[in-house]
Amino acid sequence: MAEKNVPPYLRIAAELRRRIADGELSPGDRVPSTRRIAQEWNVALATATKVLTALRQEGLVEARPRVGTVVAERGGGGPARTSPDEHARTAARTASPSGSAPAHDRELTRDRVVGAAVALADSEGLAALSMRGVAARLGVAAMSPYRYVNSKDDLVSLMADAVLAEAEYPRDAPAGWRSRLELGARTLWALHRAHPWLAQIGPLTRPLAVPSLIAYSEWMLGALDGHGLDPATMLDLNALIYSYIQGTAVHLEREAQAASTTGLTDEQWMDSQTAAYAALVASGRFPTFAKVLGSFGDEGYDLRLDAMFELGLTSMLDGLTALIEDPRRARP
Repeated sequence: MAEKNVPPYLRIAAELRRRIADGELSPGDRVPSTRRIAQEWNVALATATKVLTALRQEGLVEARPRVGTVVAERGGGGPARTSPDEHARTAARTASPSGSAPAHDRELTRDRVVGAAVALADSEGLAALSMRGVAARLGVAAMSPYRYVNSKDDLVSLMADAVLAEAEYPRDAPAGWRSRLELGARTLWALHRAHPWLAQIGPLTRPLAVPSLIAYSEWMLGALDGHGLDPATMLDLNALIYSYIQGTAVHLEREAQAASTTGLTDEQWMDSQTAAYAALVASGRFPTFAKVLGSFGDEGYDLRLDAMFELGLTSMLDGLTALIEDPRRARP
């Protein structure tokens, strides 16, 4: 096959395959994200997704939540290298004669489409999600997912419902409203930790009408029920706690996106800002900031989202105690 006739995704995959084989990319190293591939080779995101899908199918790379796509550990000498010609011939063999749908298309289900979309969003972020990208990840025709999902918005709703369904709430609720709210909030935080894109699904004012999200609200409202709160206050408090979790979790995917765009970890980025912060501290304009920052010495301050989440949750629930347990408020 002449080079000019090789599909772009195969040419790009061949280049990344070479980098892995030559040791430029070692096991555990991040490979370019779909966004980086699209920018570097000037191709569509769907084409970039096909690149990573091809390498993943060969066992050369693997997706890791909150990290991205990395070079897979080599076992048994590593996978055999496959030429672009061989990839093209394999792709051709998956198609049925007489223009019928490829074999992969006929094996599709809604669950497979949703599962592929979740895996794509977990590794590349919600911004990289597209129907074409999902099709490429599944190795099917670009329009095939539309047989099971009407639109990208519908797909995101199904994805959210699927991952929120991973939450487990015990049949016997913990004693006390606070313990129940803590369990619900920490469960939702853990889901956002596992699926950072979940914080991007939509604004608080436009909640998704999906069973799994209502199940979360049912648990939280059950903790607030029976304490003399009016219905509007109960819903406001439920939304407040959800908003706090979502607002904190939004930084998980933003950090992953920043790392993908800059190529720097958060520690490396902070190191690059050392001179700028030192100048601000030395300016004398911000004495309290300088005093607090200086108290950490050479090690500096380490922002830990999990610890900050717990601090915020404790503070919020401490504040709710006065509202929920106020003996002056009449009980129904």
